Amino acid sequence: MSGIYNVNKPDNEPILDYTLGSRERSLIEEALRELQEEILDIPLIIGGKEIRTGIKKPCSLPHDHKRIIGYYHEASEKEVQLAITSALEAKTKWEALPFQHKASIFLKAAELLSTTWRYKMNAATMLAQSKNVYQSEIDSVCELIDFFKFNVTFMEQIYREQGVSTKETWNRTSYSGLDGFVYAVSPFNFTSIGGNLACAPALAGNVVLWKPASSAVYSNYFIMKLLEEAGMPKGVINFIPGPSSRITDEILKHPDFSGFHYTGSTKVFSDIWLKIGQNLPRYKSYPRIVGETGGKNFVFAHKSADIEALSVALIRGAFEYQGQKCSAASRAYIPISLWPSLKERLLHHVTKLKLGDVTEFTNFMNAVIDQRAFNRIIGYIDDVQASNDSSILYGGNYDDSKGYFIEPTLIQTNNPFSKTMVEEIFGPVLTLYVYDDNTFEETLNICETSSPYALTGAIFAKDRHIIDFMEQHLKKSAGNFYINDKPTGAVVGQQPFGGSKASGTNDKAGSKQNLLRWLNTRVVKENFSPPTQMEYPFMS
Repeated sequence: MSGIYNVNKPDNEPILDYTLGSRERSLIEEALRELQEEILDIPLIIGGKEIRTGIKKPCSLPHDHKRIIGYYHEASEKEVQLAITSALEAKTKWEALPFQHKASIFLKAAELLSTTWRYKMNAATMLAQSKNVYQSEIDSVCELIDFFKFNVTFMEQIYREQGVSTKETWNRTSYSGLDGFVYAVSPFNFTSIGGNLACAPALAGNVVLWKPASSAVYSNYFIMKLLEEAGMPKGVINFIPGPSSRITDEILKHPDFSGFHYTGSTKVFSDIWLKIGQNLPRYKSYPRIVGETGGKNFVFAHKSADIEALSVALIRGAFEYQGQKCSAASRAYIPISLWPSLKERLLHHVTKLKLGDVTEFTNFMNAVIDQRAFNRIIGYIDDVQASNDSSILYGGNYDDSKGYFIEPTLIQTNNPFSKTMVEEIFGPVLTLYVYDDNTFEETLNICETSSPYALTGAIFAKDRHIIDFMEQHLKKSAGNFYINDKPTGAVVGQQPFGGSKASGTNDKAGSKQNLLRWLNTRVVKENFSPPTQMEYPFMS
């Protein structure tokens, strides 16, 4: 039987507080204990089957890197080919499954995640990616639930968008997945991004090969198990952790490759786009390429800014999750008239930030993700120590003996083009450039032109004319732009996320715009009064 099915308009998932003595606090502590007592053996999942290759890599805690909570199996070229075959075998039935049944799987996954899976998923992200409980809650629980629910609503809206018909014709629009399979490559920093990169194309009727970041395999595996419980058919999403070069090269050679969904570095995205272009003659269709990449996110303050709001935004925007958010504040432009008071407030706040293990709930910050990230970030700090134009106001210390810990680091520079003002660091480092109030417009120009990225940015001012001027002046500088707020914390359904220039294709995760990228569109015209004469009136 057929019907027109309405999806309830979703609300954003409420964020739990995890205060001492609360029910959720005891449940997350229990989940943390349980996961740390077990060492998981994480397989590939291909065609619904668990496959163990024997090529194993550890899942260790960034804040206690000698402690291992699991091992995952890596895919080889053989398993990649098996995953492609399994996906294509599942494609016909999955694409033909009515939308309401696809939607039900993701709505059930959202319900499971908000209830029985909440604490397990949260704890897995806390441990594997060294996130405090709040940062993990807003990511692996709330945002992932929002992606599941809002994507269903957006897809229903797309299906309802139909062309204009006349009394003689009925014009209908139908949608299907792309012609082959989609390859999703996800980052370590957001569990929810991993889920969305694989699930958004799947909801649109595609089959997916998902390669998670090596440092997030642990939490991403739980997403696969959640989807299985929610009823995801076998082979629709295939889970293939392993070396990016080995897996990617194998996938990009296949003629049925039809889409690439990515979040990660700008260089990797550019390299893969180039390979796709080189392989174009072998593909059956033109692949869709969607990516969100790097950023050098700014906070720009006018002399009319509220100092307390500005100081809190800088600290939270720069140091939440150790500055490893795509949107983290990395550079700031401060008028000299505000600097003495702002400097005092920044130092007051930053000295309160405790650093340590995620199971200690008083810690604001935890460890950076791995040794490679640790070495890259401290390289910038060491450069500042030897610099003539920059100095460390606070922090700059680091220690990797137990975990990959780097202090929140505030840098002041007199050069707006210094290395830490223009290069992406992806760590707990904020560089502040203090400008003369009389060079306000000149400094705005520097902010706009000194970075190749355009991901997020924030402005602070009370003067409404100045707010309007800054918003217009910086309109090409950020895909997500904030007024009197930190440049992080985009919420699905409220601020769809993505940037342009070197920050990606700006296809806005968590929006109709992103879902449209994974659809083939067919227009059908039915003529109720087809012509029966060959001649047109002008011919008489």
